[in-house]
Amino acid sequence: MMSQGFIQAVFTGRPREIVDDRGTWTSSICRDRTEGSVEVSLQGLLGDKVAQPYHGGPGAAICVHLADHYAFWKREYGIELPAGSVGENITLAGLRESEICVGDVVRVGTALAQVSGPRVPCANLARRIGRTDWVKLTIRENRTGFYMRVLEPGLLQETDRWVLEDRLNAAASVPDINSCMYLAFDRGLAQAMLDMAGLEEWWKEQARQKLVSAEHWTSSMQD
Repeated sequence: MMSQGFIQAVFTGRPREIVDDRGTWTSSICRDRTEGSVEVSLQGLLGDKVAQPYHGGPGAAICVHLADHYAFWKREYGIELPAGSVGENITLAGLRESEICVGDVVRVGTALAQVSGPRVPCANLARRIGRTDWVKLTIRENRTGFYMRVLEPGLLQETDRWVLEDRLNAAASVPDINSCMYLAFDRGLAQAMLDMAGLEEWWKEQARQKLVSAEHWTSSMQD
C-alpha cells in the first residue's frame, strides 16, 4: 500500500545573480520558501520562473524533490542539505521515489497534476551543492526527483496531502525510468516508454534514440 505523502515545503523564485568562488552566474535554483497558499497555473507556481530556456515549460511546470533523498544524503554521505537545496518547487515527505510512477495523477491542494518524468541533474545543481561529483552521484544512487505538468489549476501549501487519483503505469516508477536510461538499459521498458501515457515527449525521444544506438548521452552520466 502506498505511504501517506504530504507537502513538507513549497519554494518559488526567479532568476538571480549568484556569486561563488567560481564567479557570478544566473539561475533560479536559489528559490525562497513560501508561506500560505500558492496559486498553481498550467505554467507552474505563481512567482516562479526559470532562468534557462531549456528548463520549465508545461511538461515541467512543477519540480518535486523528496525529503527521503535529503535524509539519505545525510545518513549515507554526511551531506546535510535543508529542503529546497536542489531548487525544487515542492519538497515531498512521507513517500519514497519508488512509490512515484510516471503518469501518476495527483491532487495537491486543490490543483491536479501529473508526474511527467524524472528530473535530469545538471551542472548548476553540482555548483549549488558544492560537489563536482554531484550529477554522477545523483545518477548512481538513483535519486533525481521528478517533474509534473498541471492538469487543473488551483492552490497548494505546506501540509497539503499528496493524493493519488489515478495510476497509469504501475510498472514504471521514476527510479525504473532512471535505471533504464542511465544504469542498466532495459529494451522492453524503453520500448514501452514510446507510448507511455503521461510521459513527457522529450523522454520518449530519448528512449527512441537509445533504442537505435546505445551511444547516447545518458550512458556517460554514471562514468
